Amino acid sequence: MKPTPLEPVDESWERALVVVAHPDDVEFGAAAAIARWTDQGKTIVYCMVTSGEAGIDSLPPEECRRVRMDEQIASAKIVGVEKVDFLGLPDGVLEYGVSLRRAITRAVREHQPEIIITNNFRETWGGSAPNQPDHMAVGRASLNAAGDAGNRWVFTEQIIEGLEPWGGVKQVWAAGSPDAAHAVDTTDTFDRGVESLKAHAAYIDGLGWENFDAAEMLEGMSRPTGSRLGVTHAAAFEVFSLTWGD
Repeated sequence: MKPTPLEPVDESWERALVVVAHPDDVEFGAAAAIARWTDQGKTIVYCMVTSGEAGIDSLPPEECRRVRMDEQIASAKIVGVEKVDFLGLPDGVLEYGVSLRRAITRAVREHQPEIIITNNFRETWGGSAPNQPDHMAVGRASLNAAGDAGNRWVFTEQIIEGLEPWGGVKQVWAAGSPDAAHAVDTTDTFDRGVESLKAHAAYIDGLGWENFDAAEMLEGMSRPTGSRLGVTHAAAFEVFSLTWGD
């Protein structure tokens, strides 16, 4: 059966907030898209809910935290992102709920994005490959925070502190979702996406992946997605609209 074609995402926006659970989450698939958009002059901020401190078995959490934060900041610069926020929530044990929504809502109100980009938060990556609990919690909470941020009677302590309600989020995009129906052409920025993943060298080494090839791994996702969009490389997104009629 021929794969279902993908629709191009709407790129008529200027500001996006990327909200993911861990350092490296953006780089496993979506970083080349970020490079495309920063090249267009769009403003993109990264928000890491955790610092990835539980991600390298051979490093104590505090040392791992420093390493992974440094790697994420360097990786972000490769694709044109200068600001990376770390919320400092505990890695590996995130739970969907009010506390997580509150933390992400604060970031949305601070940065006032038109688009929120998060990771796949479905149960799997398609087929039988299970997703991680942190990814699922952060993705769901990001989708909810997009609406929470505009309601001055939700998390009112933030309003009292001086943050304004922000109801300007038009869409939430979940990268790599098996239910994705949209994509963006990353052919011209694919190589920068590869370099941004390579910047997570300590993390990749810590995984023990022998002979890991970042370009080969990313091509395994970007080429099939590209063929569905009619280009060489592409990144797929499940799009959730927060505006009536879309």
